[in-house]
Amino acid sequence: MGAEAVVGCHVVTVDDAGTEHRDGHVAWDDAGRLTSVGAGPPDATGRVPVDGRGLLVTPGLVNAHHHLYQWITRGHATDATLFAWLTALYPLWARLTPPLLHAAASANLGWLALTGCTTSMDHHYVFPHGSGDLLAAEIEAAARIGVRFHPTRGSMNLGASDGGLPPDHVVEPHDRILAETQAAIDRWHDPAPDAMVAVAVAPCSPFSVTPELMRDCAELARASGVRLHTHLAETREEDAFCRERFGRTPVQYAQDLGWLGEDVWFAHGVHLSAADAALLGATGTGVAHCPTSNGRLGAGVAPVRQLLDAGVPVGLGVDGAASNESGRMVAELHQALLVARGAGGPLALTTREALRLATRGGARLLGREGELGSLEVGKLADLACWRLDDLAGAGVEDPVGALVLGAPRLAHLVVGGRFVVRDGVLLTADAADLAHDAARAARTLAAPPPSTQ
Repeated sequence: MGAEAVVGCHVVTVDDAGTEHRDGHVAWDDAGRLTSVGAGPPDATGRVPVDGRGLLVTPGLVNAHHHLYQWITRGHATDATLFAWLTALYPLWARLTPPLLHAAASANLGWLALTGCTTSMDHHYVFPHGSGDLLAAEIEAAARIGVRFHPTRGSMNLGASDGGLPPDHVVEPHDRILAETQAAIDRWHDPAPDAMVAVAVAPCSPFSVTPELMRDCAELARASGVRLHTHLAETREEDAFCRERFGRTPVQYAQDLGWLGEDVWFAHGVHLSAADAALLGATGTGVAHCPTSNGRLGAGVAPVRQLLDAGVPVGLGVDGAASNESGRMVAELHQALLVARGAGGPLALTTREALRLATRGGARLLGREGELGSLEVGKLADLACWRLDDLAGAGVEDPVGALVLGAPRLAHLVVGGRFVVRDGVLLTADAADLAHDAARAARTLAAPPPSTQ
């Protein structure tokens, strides 16, 4: 890591004013913070210039909802509803081990980096009995790849025998969940502004967690100063489950449990009313929109325009690779725009709004908007550089349109002033090795368990 600058590029800062520089620069210092963003060349003193001609430079993309372990269970139950899909996959996920998760997370994070992602959260909620330290396996994978990481300690304690969806052998006791969650925060959470790892608390969903655990998780998170996350309002089946079991809609149920506030963000938010949107906006509760996954599972389309107009913080998520096999972070901008316009007309979402969702929107959900999400002096040097001078991008009139509506290739990815991807090549790990290890892990997980007879 050193003092460098990308020069001669089109810079989209995603700042409050929406500033863009057609022939501009982005420069950073040895500490990995931005020192100059503007038109023309920077002060070249002590800087190593990187030729940015033909490049579009944006803030690094922020993935606000994901399940890394699913990278090694892609392609299963491709024509199923969410509940049927979960039922088909739980038996595979129950065999998860730290080495398998490390292989999945390393490959998945490597692919996210190659598609423009500098910061990713992960919602890990499957902890089979006796499986070992799964959270450590994925945190080590993130350090290996070199991206910022927000792992969340997920949980399930409402098994099938108690009326929940997950099988009993993948749920955990209430007290163990709280103890393990506190231990994860104490061991891994870094509250520093330039943190590479920050932990959040994330019980899985209304149909896999008891109300008591939801309440206790909220209390634990707030006492520890970390954020809260869960799935909410993803499917009509979930809505029906909440109404039948609790007599409340999903958002009403979350409100009853103390799960609304600026420290909370929900995944999906597909089935929300105008009243729900107003309540989320009034409380500052965020939503991670996952358009590709929602489309793959036929869950519906989140009302993003309505949410934004209500003041709801909205970011984008790739979601688990078993419900979004392509896993391309940059593709979520395209999908978000298409589904918004398909549902609400041609003015439902602009190209620059889509970019904002994937950058500042995600940073806000993770509580990092002060350091990430825009290219401004003093913020962290996390940025993505996209090729606009090759076959895919050359001649496109609007560079942001080329990014959101087209299929640009990533040239460089910088995290904290360090090149993770350069000239389209992942520098921190060998991509072929990641693919080989992930394929072997997938075969291992899918193999039938040995006979006990």
